[in-house]
Amino acid sequence: MTSKLTDFGFDEIPLKDKTKKVQELFSRVSSRYDLMNDLMSLGAHRLWKKMFIRQLPLKRGDTVLDVAGGTGDIAIGIKNAYPHLNLNVIVCDLTPSMVEEGRDRAINKGQLSKLHWTCGNGETLPISDNSVDLYTIAFGLRNVADKEQALKEANRVIKPGGSFFCLEFSHPVLPFLSKAYDAYSFNVLPILGKYVANDQDAYQYLVESIRQFPDQEAFLYKMKTAGFSETRYENWWSGIIALHVGKKK
Repeated sequence: MTSKLTDFGFDEIPLKDKTKKVQELFSRVSSRYDLMNDLMSLGAHRLWKKMFIRQLPLKRGDTVLDVAGGTGDIAIGIKNAYPHLNLNVIVCDLTPSMVEEGRDRAINKGQLSKLHWTCGNGETLPISDNSVDLYTIAFGLRNVADKEQALKEANRVIKPGGSFFCLEFSHPVLPFLSKAYDAYSFNVLPILGKYVANDQDAYQYLVESIRQFPDQEAFLYKMKTAGFSETRYENWWSGIIALHVGKKK
């Protein structure tokens, strides 16, 4: 029987191998994750995350699940932005060292109440059915081996009427911008990774993983196939990133 293949950057590898390779990569870079994001986006990821958080449809007492929550940027940002809503926020990330980094950061920022941390794979979440009001994932879905399965898992854990919000690097809609973006990504970022973060391979993978992610319409179709309704997307910065939103029926 032929093993199902998936992308790891521009390489094709057995689906079963990607999770381990991604975990190994992020274990290497967990302490430099913010630096990597700053270099990849020229610092703009901080603005994008704030914009993302401001759009979330939250109400008092909601439970939020932030998948691939990494060092806690989204979770801590949500708690800081909506202190009056008494939210319960769960961060789930594949890599233990990323969870530790985020938990330490939350403690340093005084965010302890109703902020929970767990390790888990986006394809097999350690979360009960119909238990969260909002599922968020920012710049993490492209690293999941089986994206279709991850979307089905998102649909499983969200309560009926709850929402799915995904922010991800996407495909620029302007040809000249796409060319400039590619030139920066492929020629500059791996070199920065080598000399600034001492990990050229990690940056090369991250650049390639962005190009391998489905375009806006293709990802919208995957969301619909996974069972989401009222699906839509917004291009930010001319499609360099995109916000995808859906509801569970």
